[in-house]
Amino acid sequence: MWRNWAGDQSCQPVALERPGNAVEVAEALERAAANDWTVRVAGAGHSFTPAVLTDGLLLSLERMDSVLDADPASGLVRVQAGATLHALNDQLARLGLAFENLGDIDVQSIAGATATGTHGTGGRLANLSAGLEAIELVTADGATVECSRDSDPDAWRAARVSLGALGVVTEVTLRTVPAFTLRGDDAPMNLGAVLERMDELAAGSEHFEFFTFPHTDVALTRTNRRVEEAPVPRSARKAWMDDILLRNHLFDAMCRVGRRLPSQIPRLNRLISRAGASSVRVDRSDRIFASPRRVRFTEMEYAIPRQHGAEAVRAVLDTSERPGFAVPFPLEVRFVAGDDAFLSPATGRDTCYVAVHMYQGMDWESYFRAVEEIMDAFDGRPHWGKRHFQTAKTLRSRYPQWDDFATVRARLDPGGRFANHYVRTVLGALPAAVEVA
Repeated sequence: MWRNWAGDQSCQPVALERPGNAVEVAEALERAAANDWTVRVAGAGHSFTPAVLTDGLLLSLERMDSVLDADPASGLVRVQAGATLHALNDQLARLGLAFENLGDIDVQSIAGATATGTHGTGGRLANLSAGLEAIELVTADGATVECSRDSDPDAWRAARVSLGALGVVTEVTLRTVPAFTLRGDDAPMNLGAVLERMDELAAGSEHFEFFTFPHTDVALTRTNRRVEEAPVPRSARKAWMDDILLRNHLFDAMCRVGRRLPSQIPRLNRLISRAGASSVRVDRSDRIFASPRRVRFTEMEYAIPRQHGAEAVRAVLDTSERPGFAVPFPLEVRFVAGDDAFLSPATGRDTCYVAVHMYQGMDWESYFRAVEEIMDAFDGRPHWGKRHFQTAKTLRSRYPQWDDFATVRARLDPGGRFANHYVRTVLGALPAAVEVA
């Protein structure tokens, strides 16, 4: 039995294999073809969608986690697809390198994070998949294909955010930057002021984001800037107090109270917001970007044109405070530059991401559906690793090069070996996806 991190997606594959290299992946695919099994690949399981689920062959790339080659001069690093972001951060630091930007969670595999369009925040910085210079795929027939800007530009633009629908990603070449130090400033601000100045705040620093709880007037802002200082890591005790005790154990306890007594959620949210104190940290970039997540939840996140960000946030907050919705988690608002991957949620436009969450064991669907209606009005595109209710029919018009992706998919996986129910729902069946007028 395979389960995701949140525990709300599970499947019973007929076989689970852990190949150690591309040759073993090809051999596994041969066995799948002989038995007519669907093939899906599991990363770290931090997606909230049914993307991994299969009753056929499930591959785990956890053994494929090595750095294969690195050139500190150019910043190009070749890694196996199963390496986690956390492990890569440590290995890159030893080479004097770093990811230019990261999200606030680093447990994902590099292949899983990029296949779903994972991102951090930074109005001038694109999502993680934009840093893939080359991608090695093993396709359904066992062939190994290298996709890059020079060798196969359409496949490269498709494979950077692919939902695992093109083949098994076995290696990637990353574009990294010289290691750097970040100063992270966390500060509560008036929510109305932040929404009024949102574009200015996002443009005024390399990395800006904020959280806000329903039923409050406080925005908990996070601003990260590069500094020419040596990192000053926290003591183990201080890190545990901040990241585990306060942001996880205490928050989890508050959510449990809210789940049991939903009428108290507005009061609890205001209490948590008032407790948000200002803090400053100076440390290695990845240690500022990411922090541990122990509280279990499910999530939906939408990418909308950046100019609509403040209006969308106000609409979501109005909805979350309606009678009948009990929301103990904050909204999270981040910013990303546009890119050119065919299915990137940020393709072709500078983007504001708005994420909503629900604590484990609480009703999420009615709230998420209401928020999705708001995002539909802003031409929203779902984060591929998080919950949504879209289909190929509703999504196609939102991606200018949707048919280009479908063409690459039909070329690399003409028989639909990598198409489970979720892939068929959101991308359509082949070859009909190419033929739709």
